[in-house]
Amino acid sequence: MSSAPTIRIPALALVVLIGPSGSGKSTFGARHFKSTELLSSDFYRGLVSDDENDQGATDDAFEVLRTVAAKRLARGKLTVIDATNVQRESRKPLIQLAREQNVLPAAIVLNLPARLCIERNRGRPDRQFGPHVVRRHAGALRRSLRGLKREGFRGITVLSSPEEIEAAAVERQPLWNDKRHEHGPFDIIGDVHGCRDELVELLERLGYQGTIREGRTLFHHPEGRRAIFLGDLVDRGPDSPGVLEIVMTMTSHGSAFCIPGNHDVKLQRKLSGKNVSITHGLAETLDQLESRPEAFKEEVRVFIDGLISHYVFDDEKLVTAHAGLTEELQGRASGRVREFALYGETTGETDEFGLPIRGDWARKYRGRAMVVYGHTPVPKAEWINGTICIDTGCVFGGSLTALRYPERELISVRAAGEYHAPVKPFLEAPGQPTARRPDGVLDIEDVTGKRIVSTRIDGTVTIPERNAGPALEAMSRFAVDPRWLIYLPPTISPAEASTEPDYLEHPREVFAYYRSEGVSRVICEEKHMGSRVIVIVCRDENTAQTRFGAEPGRRGIMYTRTGRSFFRETAVESEILSRLAAAAAEAGLWERLKSGWFCLDAELMPWSAKAQELLRVQYVPVGTAADAGLTAAIESLARCAKRDPGAGELLERFGTRLDHARRYIDAYRGYCRPVESIDDYKLAPFHLLAAEGRVFTDQDHPGHLETLAELVRHDESILRRTRYRVVELEDAASEDAAAMWWNELVSSGGEGMVVKPLQWIHRGPRGLTQPAIKCRGPEYLRIIYGPEYRLPENLRRLRNRNLGAKRKAARREFVLGLEALHRFVDKEPLYRVHECVFGVMALESEPVDPRL
Repeated sequence: MSSAPTIRIPALALVVLIGPSGSGKSTFGARHFKSTELLSSDFYRGLVSDDENDQGATDDAFEVLRTVAAKRLARGKLTVIDATNVQRESRKPLIQLAREQNVLPAAIVLNLPARLCIERNRGRPDRQFGPHVVRRHAGALRRSLRGLKREGFRGITVLSSPEEIEAAAVERQPLWNDKRHEHGPFDIIGDVHGCRDELVELLERLGYQGTIREGRTLFHHPEGRRAIFLGDLVDRGPDSPGVLEIVMTMTSHGSAFCIPGNHDVKLQRKLSGKNVSITHGLAETLDQLESRPEAFKEEVRVFIDGLISHYVFDDEKLVTAHAGLTEELQGRASGRVREFALYGETTGETDEFGLPIRGDWARKYRGRAMVVYGHTPVPKAEWINGTICIDTGCVFGGSLTALRYPERELISVRAAGEYHAPVKPFLEAPGQPTARRPDGVLDIEDVTGKRIVSTRIDGTVTIPERNAGPALEAMSRFAVDPRWLIYLPPTISPAEASTEPDYLEHPREVFAYYRSEGVSRVICEEKHMGSRVIVIVCRDENTAQTRFGAEPGRRGIMYTRTGRSFFRETAVESEILSRLAAAAAEAGLWERLKSGWFCLDAELMPWSAKAQELLRVQYVPVGTAADAGLTAAIESLARCAKRDPGAGELLERFGTRLDHARRYIDAYRGYCRPVESIDDYKLAPFHLLAAEGRVFTDQDHPGHLETLAELVRHDESILRRTRYRVVELEDAASEDAAAMWWNELVSSGGEGMVVKPLQWIHRGPRGLTQPAIKCRGPEYLRIIYGPEYRLPENLRRLRNRNLGAKRKAARREFVLGLEALHRFVDKEPLYRVHECVFGVMALESEPVDPRL
């Protein structure tokens, strides 16, 4: 116990004020805590009974008080209980509440003499109860003081005089696991288990350099990076003392953080004289320590004893724990938190190998923070809902793995050998059964509920639960075979509303946006009057079967941006794919790509059959009906104008409307070209997305278009080149020329253009920049917004459109689409690829104005 005037409490805790009535708890609480932090039993008595002194309402009052306290603690808010709390029975539910919320209970005791408290109560009209009540409070408090620590309080301060109470100051201290101010960069290293040579090799690969400090090698990074060790430094491997020496030296010099593993804790308990079973590699560690001096063993004991169960880094974006940690336990302190961090979630049962069966907490994880952990060896580190296990079983003959943060890059070194035979095989070997799900199997649980998808381009993308249902309906009923669905393209946001007279969209706003994002050069690509199509072409049927699991006779696929088959008649699709494969052969593309397949993003013209049906049943009747109706009205108005000159203005207005209606008809006619043979189709590729072993985001957009232009030259009867211009955003003349080019495109009936940064991925001051922005022509926009959208009153209204949701969706879908491609190229299991593709489809169900 401490009577020091400075009271140090955890920033997140349940603080219990203890003292007789009249000791000044409420005054003390109001001085040191916010009113929202202070929960008074008197207030809640009044709340439930209209009388703060109604002792008959005490049980109801405390029930409400504890409910509010639980809600506050669950939200990570410091909470102070202002009540007498002098009896153990009244404190017990508060200790239990702290345990349930995984926070530390702290006690501040105002232990004033009973006579002083009685004197104070005499001056308070709301405290007209006998002195015997206060004496009973004081007696109960005296009997409790020595037992507060045994009850479970972790911080106890006793103030025994009015002077001490008046002089006291409350200081809030971050929990030991709170490293939110540490932003990295970090190198997080999985379970070492005594493999010193592999640890040294991994540190050197990560760029750490060794220097001698006080007779030991200190590994430090010249760029200031720091390592985070995930525990289980010891046991089973050949040199546990050597590993401990490296890690202790790095942590003591600020080059590393370390958290404990269950093997480390067991060693610490043994070194502290506790009776532990000498199993699971501990015997080898103890033998290796025999050659070390007693001072080293004591250093090891103190080091492990001082390790914190887990850390929260980088403004709560990163959590490290030996066995992982669920969201509700992160950044908290309790025995349950430490237990989970050390051992993970267990069911209490054992498997056929005698090992504990573990709950799959990572599959259910939906937290905001990335969780990096180890403990259970896996053959390959894989992201699951923003979590990743990087214990890749070095001591069992696997590898030692590090995750670079924030880069999310995995670096591994192979073990020199199998130092310890695993009880349960985890490395896949020929003919060896594996507990992993077969690569081609999908599970509905992969896509239901809220999902958090980890990506290498832009952190995590959250898929809300409300979006999963519509996407599941669409993909299960209409989508092509999921083995072909390696990519879905993102939606494209339009330009900001233009300030140019008579225009809703204009290139100047697009250029201004990219300039504000720090982009110096953009590419303007012709937007074809067709439908978006993803094309996968295989060199032969054997490649299609081995790489995509295709049925005999198929050598590729063409599907829409929502994953549906593009053609009802597969003969048309087959002919287009055959001609594409032949053109690729003539262009030498197969050899250049060193691949038997490639994936294209393209436009197919004219609009698909579905779109033409839409034109026929919706746009045509609207336009022709407007034409006929307005023509008749104008004829009537013309006759009226001969008799009444006042009808002239109305006649002029109707003439303007007729002109708009006829422009509307002309606009949709550009999409109605009939298709009578295969040569009536035109395919305009603009992205070479991926091929075996590579996703082509490292090549700028002009490079893509020039590569594809070679393909087009070898079959210009069905392929069409995508025209483009590169624009220097710091050159007004370059911008003017691009705007004139856009005007030429749209004046001749074109749809408009798409503007992109020259490089695929660009990050501006607000994060990831829009990957593309479409700028559509004024006549095409008639189809979207109606014949009369260019009337001044309509344009004023339309310029108020909100692009926020559209642009957010475009960025997230872009990130997910590229992640799907990377996973497929890396030959990850189908469910891993499908997770991203499904995410794109789910985000498409967000309510966004379809005209954007």
